[in-house]
Amino acid sequence: MRKRLLLVLLTFSVLAVAGFAAPLLRTTAAERTQQLVLARNADLDRFAGLADHAFGTGDAAVLRAEARRYTDLYGEPLVVVDAARAPVVETGGVRAADVAGSIDKALRNEPAGAVQWLRPWSREELVRYRPVGDGTRVTGAVVLEASVRRATADIAAHWALIAAGALTALVVCGLLALVLARWVLRPLADLGAGVRAISAGSRRSRVPVDAGPPELRELAASFNRMSEAVAEADERQRRLVADASHQLRNPMAALRLRVDALERRITPGGERTYRSTVGEVDRLEALLDRLLALANADQAPASGEPGDVAAAIADRVQAWRSAAEDAGISLSAPEAAGARVALSTEDLAQVLDVLLDNAVKYAPGASVEVSWDGRALTVADTGPGLSDDEIALAAQRFWRADHHRGRRGSGLGLAIAGQLLAAHGGEMRIARTTPHGLTVHLDLPEVR
Repeated sequence: MRKRLLLVLLTFSVLAVAGFAAPLLRTTAAERTQQLVLARNADLDRFAGLADHAFGTGDAAVLRAEARRYTDLYGEPLVVVDAARAPVVETGGVRAADVAGSIDKALRNEPAGAVQWLRPWSREELVRYRPVGDGTRVTGAVVLEASVRRATADIAAHWALIAAGALTALVVCGLLALVLARWVLRPLADLGAGVRAISAGSRRSRVPVDAGPPELRELAASFNRMSEAVAEADERQRRLVADASHQLRNPMAALRLRVDALERRITPGGERTYRSTVGEVDRLEALLDRLLALANADQAPASGEPGDVAAAIADRVQAWRSAAEDAGISLSAPEAAGARVALSTEDLAQVLDVLLDNAVKYAPGASVEVSWDGRALTVADTGPGLSDDEIALAAQRFWRADHHRGRRGSGLGLAIAGQLLAAHGGEMRIARTTPHGLTVHLDLPEVR
């Protein structure tokens, strides 16, 4: 948008400056051309008068002397002929035969006509003529070849000044365009950064409200109010989940005691119902634990010691090896080089527990590998995996694949892991494993 706005402003500036400069260039050239024509017309009138007097008296000495003096002074050739086209004056190396066309027009009493305005690059001499006589009877002709060098030099100088002024105006307009674009677009860039921060999981993202036009300032203030409202709503939701989880623990513990106390009184006919009830109680307890973990993961990360990736991998792989063997899963973890990340070892262990738990539940008989390449921690399995549409939903809260709904699980594990990473500045990415299976990449935050 910045480039487009600058392009529009600069284009308008160029057109505006050109709209002022072009008429000035044309007017300057036309005025200087007109000055040259008027001056040479005055000279022609004077020599036509001298020639008329010379033809009337028969003495052309004064005419010749004035013509030579004029040519010596201005360097411009002059030719005077009588009515019979006989040369009376020829100066500057120009002969009457060289300007025969102009002589014929003058003797026919034709007007010299308008002169096209000169340019700095004009080089052709300006030929002007005047008939000699009283207007009804032509007795001769005067032809003058006027030099345009001085006029074109003057025009070039004026054009250079106009061009310098136009260039200065363009530079000023360009600077004003940059300032204007920055003034208008800087608040928009801040708003864009704020929106991206909220999209990335930031609870409170504030933007400056003292920059840009009044409309953008009001928009920035509205954005800040919206950000505060979103943060407050998110905090209320987190507190609700945490408080509900805590409050439900006591009645859940009482329910567990009562269900356990019933075990000795269950008849054979009620054994199946009892076991189903115990399973549902276990599921409710696990769900409460996950909800509490999710609420804690949503909180801003507390300062703590950096985590040891290699130690966390070794510990959790060892802890899950027995469960993996029971599920027929080959669990491997190549030895990882020691690395410290901003995520604590406990939080990293919690994330690995989620991923290994999913692998044991949903990829029986497969192989699972936990690896670390120095930047990302990867857990890959060769189980049935998920489709692309399912992968896009996998990290959402309470989502479970249709073919997994019959198994135990709350649908909160990946959501907890992703939120925990995001709270520390990391990221979780889920992809399909070739030819089948699932790979979870954990971009762990670096220690700052």
